[in-house]
Amino acid sequence: MTLEDFKKSLAHEIPPSSVSEYLKGLWFDAKGDWHNAHTIIQDINDKTAAWIHAYLHRKEGDIWNADYWYNNAGRKRPSYPLEREWEEIVSELL
Repeated sequence: MTLEDFKKSLAHEIPPSSVSEYLKGLWFDAKGDWHNAHTIIQDINDKTAAWIHAYLHRKEGDIWNADYWYNNAGRKRPSYPLEREWEEIVSELL
């Protein structure tokens, strides 16, 4: 699946069954369902989930919490737009 394919899947009611839980979280986020995205990601304990968790809290505007999760992910909070970070994460996971 490409980034474009993933974006096209946003026209559907449910995420593609073939994608990981990480990508399902990002799919729900792109659909405007931050809560569902957060619920999926908060129960996964690894660096990838920490990165997505950080992104979600950055999007929420909770920068202190976002920085905590970026640190857990071994990353720095980016200074570029959220849309670019979303695409970066999705592309890396596809």
